Amino acid sequence: MEGIENAPPRPRRRDRDGHHVSEIPRRAVTRTAKLATLPLGFAGRTALGLGKRTIGRPAEAVALEVQRRTADQLFAVLGELKGGAMKVGQLMSIFEAGMPEELAGPFRASLTKLQEAAPPLPAVTAHRVLAEGLGPGWRNLFAEFGDRPAAAASIGQVHKAVWHDGRTVAVKVQYPGAGRALMSDFTQLSRMSRLFAPLMPGVEMKPVIADLKRRLEKELDYTDESRAQKTFHAAYRDDPDIVVPAVVAQAGNVLVTEWLDGTPLARVIADGPQERRDRAGLLLFRFLLSGPVRCGMIHIDPHPGNFRLLDDGRLGVLDYGGAAHVPDDLWWALGRMLRIGTLGSPAEMVENAKAEGFLAPDAEVDADRLAEIVVAHAEPFSVETFRYSRAWMRTETQRGLGMASDMRPGGLLRQLRLPPQYLAVSRALSGCGGVLCQLEAEGPFRAEALRWLPGFAGDAPDAAGTA
Repeated sequence: MEGIENAPPRPRRRDRDGHHVSEIPRRAVTRTAKLATLPLGFAGRTALGLGKRTIGRPAEAVALEVQRRTADQLFAVLGELKGGAMKVGQLMSIFEAGMPEELAGPFRASLTKLQEAAPPLPAVTAHRVLAEGLGPGWRNLFAEFGDRPAAAASIGQVHKAVWHDGRTVAVKVQYPGAGRALMSDFTQLSRMSRLFAPLMPGVEMKPVIADLKRRLEKELDYTDESRAQKTFHAAYRDDPDIVVPAVVAQAGNVLVTEWLDGTPLARVIADGPQERRDRAGLLLFRFLLSGPVRCGMIHIDPHPGNFRLLDDGRLGVLDYGGAAHVPDDLWWALGRMLRIGTLGSPAEMVENAKAEGFLAPDAEVDADRLAEIVVAHAEPFSVETFRYSRAWMRTETQRGLGMASDMRPGGLLRQLRLPPQYLAVSRALSGCGGVLCQLEAEGPFRAEALRWLPGFAGDAPDAAGTA
């Protein structure tokens, strides 16, 4: 295999100031042009829908057609891009379970195509990133190194290799220029956030995309990701249920961790037997809820590509670029909110929503209406065993769509807001719920909440983090 030291130098274009033009941004104009086609197509579909509605076609049928055409165009464009576009695709996969079944099938197929579409970096480019990070003698660190990437992600690709001590490792190499290109993608996508409304009714995408952009900035920093993974690895070392690969080395835009075999969660979702679905779902839920207690952090990117179900029944967890710190008092407060939701006290729900910032202190709302919304979401933790399912998620989604009166000025949904301190936790838990519905997982989720959420168990605030 040809080493980086012997590879012929690759010409690199420079801009007018003499700076090198990096790999991904050189197609920035093309990427922006592709993204710019989305609002134009959306406007056309909306006009078409309005036209059909005026000639007597049912509103539901028109909305479904707009959804279908939006999905077709959205994925046709996103499928040609790396980076931010793929990240948004991963985020959207969380909400797939709540879509009408006639859309969910094509949606899943489009996501699979999107996640498999990213072309690999040329070997010489990957070698250059390795040399910049690990030094010109980087090959001496490996007994074997596979030039063909084993997987492609949104900001980099993974190579399977053997470390010099004999350990099989995963070598994550960041795409050159990924940062500039991805920030550009997210700027464009945030301007087009209304495009996602037909696909995910009731979800305010603009703040979600803004939070994703902030998190992606963290993911670009492999030093930060390495630090987070080391924290999780120490907390879950020798755990009987959860496996966090150890960090072997990190430098620059290269991260080397232990290799993890197993069945990808996407495959378990597609054709796994119910027993494995239940097992994977319970362990995923346990991992997310236990993180803040065991190491003060939560994994906030729970899409199926980041998990493996090992042959021995353990759950392997990858990719810690988006991990977030969770203060003890915030975790206790979340548990208390869940406890109030399961008890079903309308007055207490309003009081707590105001105290936590979900409602303004002077907000005037229908307490019974708020309770109706909250109790439905707390259902999995009100019973000893609960089965998540696409049908349940679709029912909850349709319940949201039926809240027209709540969307009027002064209505309940217009007054609800998500406090900034809850953004990361909300993304993690809503993502987990979406995956559990895709798995159709059944299990004792209430018992896990009692174990890992001190506020839900009724413990005092100063007991948070000590369970």
